[in-house]
Amino acid sequence: MKKVYYNFLLLLVISLPIYAVKPLEQSALDTAAELRDKALKSDLAYQILESLTTEVGPRLAGSEGDVRAVAWAENKFTELKFDRVWKEPVTVTPWQRGVAAAEILKPFPQPLVISALGNSVGTPEEGIRAEIVHFATFADLQAAEAAEVKGKIVFISHKMAKTRDGSSYGRAVQARSQGAAVAGEKGAKAILIRSIGTDDDRLAHTGLMNYRENVNRIPAAALSSPDADLLLRQLQRGAVEVGLTMEASVAEPFTTYNVIGEIRGSERPDEVIIIGGHLDSWDLGTGAVDDGAGVAITMAAAKLIAEQQRPKRTIRVVLWAAEEVGLIGAKAYAEKYKAEMRQHITGAESDFGAGPIWSFDWRSAHDETPFIDQLAQLLAPLGIKKGHDKANGGPDLYPLRGLGMSTFALRQDGTDYFDLHHTANDTLDKVNPQHLQQNVAAYVVFAFAVANADGNFGFNLTY
Repeated sequence: MKKVYYNFLLLLVISLPIYAVKPLEQSALDTAAELRDKALKSDLAYQILESLTTEVGPRLAGSEGDVRAVAWAENKFTELKFDRVWKEPVTVTPWQRGVAAAEILKPFPQPLVISALGNSVGTPEEGIRAEIVHFATFADLQAAEAAEVKGKIVFISHKMAKTRDGSSYGRAVQARSQGAAVAGEKGAKAILIRSIGTDDDRLAHTGLMNYRENVNRIPAAALSSPDADLLLRQLQRGAVEVGLTMEASVAEPFTTYNVIGEIRGSERPDEVIIIGGHLDSWDLGTGAVDDGAGVAITMAAAKLIAEQQRPKRTIRVVLWAAEEVGLIGAKAYAEKYKAEMRQHITGAESDFGAGPIWSFDWRSAHDETPFIDQLAQLLAPLGIKKGHDKANGGPDLYPLRGLGMSTFALRQDGTDYFDLHHTANDTLDKVNPQHLQQNVAAYVVFAFAVANADGNFGFNLTY
């Protein structure tokens, strides 16, 4: 009987009416516009980004750079006078790159520029020497017979196309994330892929790859695009033999942290708006674009709001740990706060570089047209148009979306993002300060508006 009564109460709570967001009052609209214009003149985000890339630099999860980044983030939140600053532990298994080298041995010896893929095993000390078997796409590898692959080094040559919204990434990245597992299952000795990127620089792109249970783990590396083309040209002349040496390995489990700063709400402090970016980066560049820019944009946006007018709801800036190695910090946060999702009103993550925002999307349980139209009017002077109602919110918000939280997406122009993504070229000089200001202006409008709107966007949404 107690169980039946409990289930009835639970059903009652879940079915309680959830009120749609009301349009903002004129005073709030005026303040949002003032914040937008102020942000366009502020260099705070650039100062934050310059500090992170200069004083910390690369910050692979579990590395000494990661330790410095956590300390930097705590200090920066405190320096910016956030109301509350804290960190929450996250356990990772650190991956260490070591030295990686490859060369064409036959028919025409030449060195190759490669980068070990994150999570890859290394080669034996003597390296691996084998003939190349070429596949134009990951799908071609999947369809291949094991006899065609066994004892060889798989090479996937698929080249990613440039798009504004990054939509070509999903198909291209399968070669990186799943290629080693499929090749290993078919008996390959190793796998080389054309870098998942859109540049023609002789720089290789790293990134996370995954193995499967009970499948032979083989070394995995990415070739620079020019070297992938070189390999293709030699293959046109006949069989190609390649030598590969990699020292990649994993270390003991390590504790890193999500670092969090809050601007507390004046009327509903227990209701939270989530913004942020991921604090970790790959180790080849200084993580300026991926995702130092997102860190700087969202920290600056919250700070500028606090200086202008305290929001009704709390704005929580989360600098996510270990995103690059599997959304580890985001998953830990979702587990910790899963019982408090009703108090997480909505959120957005900045994790697509530092290009100008050109569109915004949203996800709500109701028809929020009047409020969304107000938001569109506030963002229009920034060159941002109204998008659609199926926002993804950014990678670190995926676990929170899965628990039913509403999300927004402020969509950056990613035409050139994958030229830099996960490479040694991801450095501060690639960031346009004016674009950074435009991003901050968009985030102050978004965060201030949703933090001050009466009503909510719903809970337990179906994505």
